[in-house]
Order: sequence, then structure tokens, then C-alpha cells
Amino acid sequence: MAELKDRLKADLVTAMKAKDETAKSTLRMAIAAIGVEEVAGDSARALTNDEEVAVVTKEVSKRRDSAQAYTEGGRQELADKEISEAEFLQQYLPAPLTEAELDEIVAEEVAAAEAAAGEKPTMKQMGGIVKAVNTRVAGRAQGGAVAAKVKARLA
Repeated sequence: MAELKDRLKADLVTAMKAKDETAKSTLRMAIAAIGVEEVAGDSARALTNDEEVAVVTKEVSKRRDSAQAYTEGGRQELADKEISEAEFLQQYLPAPLTEAELDEIVAEEVAAAEAAAGEKPTMKQMGGIVKAVNTRVAGRAQGGAVAAKVKARLA
């Protein structure tokens, strides 16, 4: 079930043996984030692979946001560190969807909503369509890009 976490742990052992400090600290951070998510809530639980991917995706997003803030603050050395961590973690995520693939999924979900309602979906139904698309893309596209494509399709 925890394929990604197992892979991260195996790569951490390799990084420790190779004395790769950057990989070691980045992998420990990712494993810790998954561990925090496992114990969040009322009781501890094992995460599914999709949930683990979502945690690592969130960590990549945090690193990119931090890098942008550091760049704007004139701290390029810290921004470079955050960018390198984000790029390192990116290898553990599924390949991102192309624009055409994302457009196709959005079109299919809009068509499904249209078939269910019997009429062209309106902006009021955008949230449900975005949720359906996000479920299908599962970390392979950013939420903002999905929402923009759905909004453009409904407009």
C-alpha cells in the first residue's frame, strides 16, 4: 500500500551510504510529511499511494512557493536550495499531464456533467466538475490549471 514511502525510505538509505546531504535531508523531510499525515486526525492510519503522492505534491508546491518568496526577498541562495529540493522530489511524482491530455479530461467531465443534467453546465456546476477532474488527474496537474481550463470550457 505504501509504495512511495517505501521507495523514499530505500532511497534515504542509499543517500546516507553515499553521504549525499541534500538528498538525505530532502528525503527525510518528505518521509516526515507523510508520517505527519498518517497520524493526523482522530487515529493513526496507513495512507494509500494516492494520498502519499498528494503529500509529496504538496511538499513540492511548498518548496516552489518558498523559492518564489526568497527570490522576491533577494535571497537567491535560499531560493536555489528550495528549487533544487522541489526538482529532487518531482522524480517521485507521476509524470505531469500535457495540455492536450488535460483538455481532453476536462472535455470528458464537462460532457458527463452535461449528460447528467440534460443541459449545458453552468458556472454554478464548476466546483463539481473541477472536483471530478482533480480526482482523475490525481496530482498530475495543478489545481489552478484545472480550474482555469474548466472555467474557460464553461464560459
